[in-house]
Amino acid sequence: MNSSITRFLSRHKYKLNGLVLILPFYFLYQSLYPVFPPVWEKHKVGSFEIAPMPYNLDPPYLHDGHYTKDFFIIFSQGSVEDIRQAYLNIGTHALSLAELQQHDEGILHGSQHGQEVHGIAPKTLTTEHKVWVTIEDWQGDVWVTNWELPKALITD
Repeated sequence: MNSSITRFLSRHKYKLNGLVLILPFYFLYQSLYPVFPPVWEKHKVGSFEIAPMPYNLDPPYLHDGHYTKDFFIIFSQGSVEDIRQAYLNIGTHALSLAELQQHDEGILHGSQHGQEVHGIAPKTLTTEHKVWVTIEDWQGDVWVTNWELPKALITD
């Protein structure tokens, strides 16, 4: 090893060890107090009132061969148990149920407190894209709503 590197490591080994011991506490603090973007406005969809919240403002990422964007969906009205299937996609139009059922992405899943979704998304988000939520209940009624993408998510 280079003698200058050896001298540096030997002179600062206690400081480096202290840093290695402190860093896990910093990452633990970050995981205990995450910062999320604000919740979007509520929309009435059938008997439900829902509001999406992206987990971050990063662009879509590749997940199992498909680009996805993660969202948390808050149900402030209606019972999640009344939903047969629900999907989220980002694009110029809502995908049909037949298209959505072909893959595992885009399916809302979770509990009555909120639903998580790996929403189907294009590689880059543009101004003409919207966030679409499609909900089908047990009687076969289908509802679709959408939200405009905030400027912070647009990547073109």
